Amino acid sequence: MNFTKVQGAGNDFILVEADKAQRDWSQVAIAMCDRHFGVGSDGLLLMLPSNNADFQMRVFNPDGSEAEACGNGLRCLVKYALHKGLADSKTKEISVATISGVRKARLHTAGGKVTTIQVGMGEPKFGARDIPVAIGRGGNISSPLKPIMDYPIKVDDRELPLSFVSMGNPHAVYFWQHPVSDFPLSQLGPRVEQHRLFPNRVNFEVARVVSRKQIEARVWERGVGETLACGSGACAIAVLARLHDYINSKVDIKLQGGMLGVEWNGAGEVFLSGPAEIVFSGEWPDENVKTG
Repeated sequence: MNFTKVQGAGNDFILVEADKAQRDWSQVAIAMCDRHFGVGSDGLLLMLPSNNADFQMRVFNPDGSEAEACGNGLRCLVKYALHKGLADSKTKEISVATISGVRKARLHTAGGKVTTIQVGMGEPKFGARDIPVAIGRGGNISSPLKPIMDYPIKVDDRELPLSFVSMGNPHAVYFWQHPVSDFPLSQLGPRVEQHRLFPNRVNFEVARVVSRKQIEARVWERGVGETLACGSGACAIAVLARLHDYINSKVDIKLQGGMLGVEWNGAGEVFLSGPAEIVFSGEWPDENVKTG
């Protein structure tokens, strides 16, 4: 099985053109994403044909679970399509169908070359049912009319005021006043991810506002662990920071793997931009996976 390794700001993926392949992709992801016995990555990207978009993308985490959204993966898939000649670099827009809906990538060019890929990440959702987050009597999911901001939860005797948003997948963001490198993410990340408040688990971000134009952050991804970057996580941070009035409509999110740019004017769709690179290509022996 042919694959290509891609990465965006250090958030790395194994991309497979899967239009003719029928396999148990959860098991393939578990095997291939393993950093010791497999190729090693933060996830498996499947490029598929689509009836309502230029391409379809599915994303599987290293634990075999399927993710609803992935901003870095989306840019990497578009980069791959351009690299392989599956999409025309002269076009202004490429559409990709995902579980969360059709997402559009805008191509910005200079001198006939694509310099920036900006992807629309959809509109943020704040309802408890949309995220989902179990807030209400007896832990039932309620549907608040306004965003849930600075909601306190207790983890390992530490109180964390969390703000929630869905970017097609669930996010909980903690705004901290200290360098994010000092935060015990490896200890608290899995506890927040699997907290009883989140029936579908959650992606957890810790962020420090540096200025109205820049935020530094670390991410604990659901089903993955800590990653060097997360596109939907960067969008979640920017949206909630804007609602807190910490930032302006454009902000750079500084992550361990690099910088991601997010634009949101306080309503409508969120836009994400950042690097996307082809790393290498190879072949994966089919006998190492269970076929479905």
